[in-house]
Amino acid sequence: MKAVKTVIRIFFFSFLILIVSVFAMIIVLKNNVSNNYKLKVFEELNIDSPIPVTAVLNNQEYKNTKVQKAGDKFEVDLKMFGVIPFSSTSVEIVDDKYVAVLGNPFGMKVYTDGVLVTKINGIKTKNGNKKPAQDAGIMVGDYIKSIDNITVSTNEEVAELIVGSKGKSMDIEIVRNSKNLKVSLKPELDNETGEYKAGLWVRDSSAGIGTLTFYSPVDNIICGLGHAVCDSDTEEIISLNSGEMVSAKILSYKKGLKGEPGELTGRFTYETICGNLKNKINGVYGDCCTNVTISTLTKVALKQEIEKGKAQILTTINGETPKLYSCSVKIKNYKSNTQNMTVTVTDKELLATTGGIIQGMSGSPVLQNGRLIGAITHVLVDDPTTGYAIFAENMLETAQSVANENKLKDAS
Repeated sequence: MKAVKTVIRIFFFSFLILIVSVFAMIIVLKNNVSNNYKLKVFEELNIDSPIPVTAVLNNQEYKNTKVQKAGDKFEVDLKMFGVIPFSSTSVEIVDDKYVAVLGNPFGMKVYTDGVLVTKINGIKTKNGNKKPAQDAGIMVGDYIKSIDNITVSTNEEVAELIVGSKGKSMDIEIVRNSKNLKVSLKPELDNETGEYKAGLWVRDSSAGIGTLTFYSPVDNIICGLGHAVCDSDTEEIISLNSGEMVSAKILSYKKGLKGEPGELTGRFTYETICGNLKNKINGVYGDCCTNVTISTLTKVALKQEIEKGKAQILTTINGETPKLYSCSVKIKNYKSNTQNMTVTVTDKELLATTGGIIQGMSGSPVLQNGRLIGAITHVLVDDPTTGYAIFAENMLETAQSVANENKLKDAS
């Protein structure tokens, strides 16, 4: 009887270990497998994973056949070791895509859609410290769209209306998390200035320097940065009313150190690159309105074509002309919006000058085997030699989406 119990106990713990191992492997796979793949006609779906994965379509192992053509989209089931189902992924058959790789610096001037609340503070009144904006329910990150039905788009307009209120309650229209809200605000008289105030710090515009990634001649879209433009105080993505890209020239740089990111410094040269700027989660995009010199077009690599190892960064650290620098790349996360790969600078010249990746390089193209694989997005604060990059495939997809949005807008 004791022997039977021992066997049962061994079986139970072995089964438990098996179950835990399967769940652990599924977690690993979910982090190593993308939600979608693009394939060329006749190309197999090879999933780079530490655990063997089989793609299944209609209860058979998926094979890309001549029946499929560019534009076809479908779902395939994914099975671990060809047996255990754990997820599914979408597949789209595509043609090769080509773009003009850039790497030039550019300046951004963006104007918010409404006025962005960046800080709320108190006001010293005869009745003590008051916070009218906070009492009204206004929060940092809100966009003020109108005051007493008067549309506002600048800091000065907001200040003028609040000062002119003479302390009367005002109807404020705000946007929070894409939802329109209305609140009532009663300004207070500031003892120090003798003016009525709301206890608000607001911003209506922003500017900065980044790097252009590519120009898509098919879509006439130019893009850069690789991540959204965010407000420096709220760290939220800026909702744009308008914005433009202009040409820029790099004048100097601050070398990156551990715990202290470096930075490119430049000036706008004010040749307009695009005037209808779109601020997306993975970069800035717009209709190109300048002549882009295209000596050659570069194929955009699909994410599964990227290899661990040697690559190059095309960036500008002086003047307006980009230069290639050596680096190494490794896939980090298929599902991240902007941090799909790690990029480590190996180029001795770039390490000696900038210390590696610094602010202002965001958008710098990353190339491998003559193909565009991605763009720099972030630097690691504790290690300036290394940063993150987005898949070029993802940026091109957004560029095509922006082009379609613009066509629909023009048609309407």
